[in-house]
Amino acid sequence: MPRRTRTRPRPGSAGSRPKPAPNRKAIRRTAAPVRRSGSPQTSPGRLINRELSQLEFNQRVLAQAQDPYVPLLERLRFLCISSSNLDEFFEIRVAGIKQLLEDSPRSQSPDGLTPVQQLAAIHSRAARLVADQYACLNRVLLPALAKAGIVLLRRDQLDADARAWLAGYFEREIEPVLSPLALDPSRPFPRIQNKSLNFVVRIEGEDAYGREATLAIVQAPRSLPRVVPLPSGDGGAQRFVLLSTVIEESVPRLFEGMRVLACHPFRLTRDSDLFVDEEEVEDLRRALEGELAQRRYGSAVRLEVATDCPRDLVAFLAEHFAVGANDIYRVPPPVNLHRLSALHDLAQRPDLKYPPFSPSLPRRLADGADMFTAIRQSDLLLHHPYQSFAPVVDFLRQAAADPAVLAIKQTLYRTGGDSAVVDALVAAAHAGKDVTVVIELRARFDEQANIELSDRLQEAGAHVMYGVVGYKTHAKLAMMVRREEDGIRRYCHLGTGNYHSRTARAYTDYGLLTCDPEIGQDVHEVFLQLTSLTRSPRLACLLQSPFELQRAMVAKLEREMAHAAAGRPARVILKMNALVEPQSIAAICRASQAGSRSISSCAASARCVPACRATPSGYGCARWSGASSSTRGCSGSPTAAIPRSSAAAPTGWTAISSAASRSPSPSSTASTASASCATSRPT
Repeated sequence: MPRRTRTRPRPGSAGSRPKPAPNRKAIRRTAAPVRRSGSPQTSPGRLINRELSQLEFNQRVLAQAQDPYVPLLERLRFLCISSSNLDEFFEIRVAGIKQLLEDSPRSQSPDGLTPVQQLAAIHSRAARLVADQYACLNRVLLPALAKAGIVLLRRDQLDADARAWLAGYFEREIEPVLSPLALDPSRPFPRIQNKSLNFVVRIEGEDAYGREATLAIVQAPRSLPRVVPLPSGDGGAQRFVLLSTVIEESVPRLFEGMRVLACHPFRLTRDSDLFVDEEEVEDLRRALEGELAQRRYGSAVRLEVATDCPRDLVAFLAEHFAVGANDIYRVPPPVNLHRLSALHDLAQRPDLKYPPFSPSLPRRLADGADMFTAIRQSDLLLHHPYQSFAPVVDFLRQAAADPAVLAIKQTLYRTGGDSAVVDALVAAAHAGKDVTVVIELRARFDEQANIELSDRLQEAGAHVMYGVVGYKTHAKLAMMVRREEDGIRRYCHLGTGNYHSRTARAYTDYGLLTCDPEIGQDVHEVFLQLTSLTRSPRLACLLQSPFELQRAMVAKLEREMAHAAAGRPARVILKMNALVEPQSIAAICRASQAGSRSISSCAASARCVPACRATPSGYGCARWSGASSSTRGCSGSPTAAIPRSSAAAPTGWTAISSAASRSPSPSSTASTASASCATSRPT
């Protein structure tokens, strides 16, 4: 989640008030984490650095690309995912540490590292990861793809026919949209967009006006495809070249009458986090719109240059972008591995991809069953992506068309384009139903999409709210208020994943469809809290962050410790995206050491050191997995230890949805959790 405070808004930006001077002291106080003494389990020596843990996660993603049992094009896709993840890591996490270095250089992370130490450690680990990525591409994947008939050609591999075809392609498709920019006193260095493909070109000679120039910049517009198919070669092999190869091959055409001495690609990564001064903001949407306009040109945090780029050109670029030695990464072409993901779709080779997967449906929902009737029979627990997300969409569509449904309330975080969920909400509003939608505008990198989504819903007549300033609304909740013969009944969906049909086919999540009166009342209270100024009473079934969730989870862990101390079976299973909060880490460690069998599956970063110890009842252990949540991908690193015997299945359910948990019965001896927060304070 984004930090609560970064830099002050730019003067005159939307949502900011004019002030005599920014209160930098207040910024430092909120931005700089201060290391506090804690339990032995959370002392600096017992914690993993959050940023280094995230890099290890990306290494596990890369491990899927190195796995020979994964289909070849899927391995390439995993490589691209690891590269994309690394981009975001620099845009958000590294940018945040650089801001911390400016605001509070002597602060320490919970594991005891200063910002300077963190940046040095990140560079060392990220450099090894990048080296592994390119080794995987050049030594493993590209040779294997060529053997399978999919060839990515380098410049030195182009034959005469390919060069002739590319010359025509460049003239027709590429040259018309390029604007080479020479650098001289009248033509300053152009603004370089975040993560764009650029070339620094060394030239000599005089132009038509007698001006001499030595350097020029060529920017490749994002509208151009990064992978270009070539006509089939001998033996029917599918041949491709990268856009960077085409431009390097044809760049002399852009400088007629000049001599091109060298052409080197480079790529700049910028700070992409958005800041909204929550104490000063008057209109959250306007403030975000003002920040979005500047996102592409934030502070530079990483410079990627080709390995053959001369030192003087690298120094020139580094000086212009104000980056240090630890911010520079020399890589063999291409400078953006993520763009290779286009090969996955361009190469028509289903034999090199995962076989098609069709998620199942609960038996009660076969043959287009009425969702309200099915939910009244009993609750429906869906496990995505193994079970279809279609019942959730059908639930919303049927509610939109059902005259008995009076009102619909829903939270939205990410929906994707052409969303059937959004279409159903729009249809419900057009049908005259009372539709209230809480949209989280600060869903990272989906801010603009969510602003446009809010416009569409408001135009349809829905009530649109933006949650609570200072918090992110992470809960995935939907509630239908329906008039039936015996009175008003609430039907609810609670999920751990987004209302996003595409990601629901890839990410592992749970969803609960229920008309339980107590859960319905709790969901109603949560919506009142999000959309009005009410102070909700204590919820009967659900656990809501930031009020109850963490405290209740610690209490459940302590309950399992008491079971273990009394010689009763005790077991804890936790499934989460990240584990970084010190108190929760300490409680999990205590539960493990007390003799309860603890398994923690963490999809991404974790500050807790994985460990295990023998106990009379089995093993206390931590497992960090989750290199892929794909339907068919592997789960990641091996477990640190595996319990010797499995306990009885837990009764009841706990936190199966965002901000939702139902306490197990008193006789239960297991606690399970797969939870995120209804509202969580940005860190």
